Amino acid sequence: MFGIEIEPLIRAIGVLGIASIIFAESGLLAGFFLPGDTLLFAAGLMASQNVIGLNVNLLVLVLLVAAIAGNTVAYAFGKKVGRRIFKKPDALFFNHANLQRAEKFYEKYGPATVLFARFVPVVRTFAPVVAGVGNMRHAVFQTYNVIGGFLWIASVTYLGYFGGTWLEARGISVDTLVLPVILLAVIISTLSPIVHILRTKDGRAMFMRKLRIKR
Repeated sequence: MFGIEIEPLIRAIGVLGIASIIFAESGLLAGFFLPGDTLLFAAGLMASQNVIGLNVNLLVLVLLVAAIAGNTVAYAFGKKVGRRIFKKPDALFFNHANLQRAEKFYEKYGPATVLFARFVPVVRTFAPVVAGVGNMRHAVFQTYNVIGGFLWIASVTYLGYFGGTWLEARGISVDTLVLPVILLAVIISTLSPIVHILRTKDGRAMFMRKLRIKR
C-alpha cells in the first residue's frame, strides 16, 4: 500500500522497539517498569518463526549492545550526580524505595551486583546508578556489565527461541502464540507503571494531583 512494504517495516520497528526498551530498562530511571524479560522471550519466539527478520544470534548481539549501553549510561549518570540523587524528591516515576533496594543489593553482593541485578526486575535499572554513585572502577563495572548483560540477554532470548523450535517440532503452531505474547508484553508495559504508582497511598495521591493539574 502506497509503495510501502509493511512486513519489513514492522520487523524493523520490532527489533528497534525491543532494543529501545532494553536500553531504557537498563539505563533510564523511568524505565524500571518495562517488561524486559517478557520482551526478550517474545523476541526469541519470533526469531524461531522468522517473524522478526533477524538471525537469532544477530538479534542477541543487537539486544546485548542495547543492554550494555543502557547500563553504561546509568553508571555515568550515577557517577556524575553522586549521593545527591538520594535527596531527589519522590516523583511519579521515581521512588527512593527502588534506589534503596538496589543499594542494599549492592551492599550485599558488591561489584557482582551489576551482574546479578540483570535477573531482578527494578533492581537491574537502579543497580548501575548505585555503582556509579559508589565510584566503582569503570573497568570493573564494564566487566560485570558485559558478562551480566550477555547472560541475561542470551539466556532469556534463546529460551524463547528454542522453546518455539521445540513446539514447532511437535506440530504445535507457534504462529498463534507470537501475537498473544507480544500483546501481553504491551499490556504489561502499559499496566506496570500504573500498578506501581497506585499500590501506595502516596502514589495514589500523587497520581490524582497530576490528573487535577492536567484538567
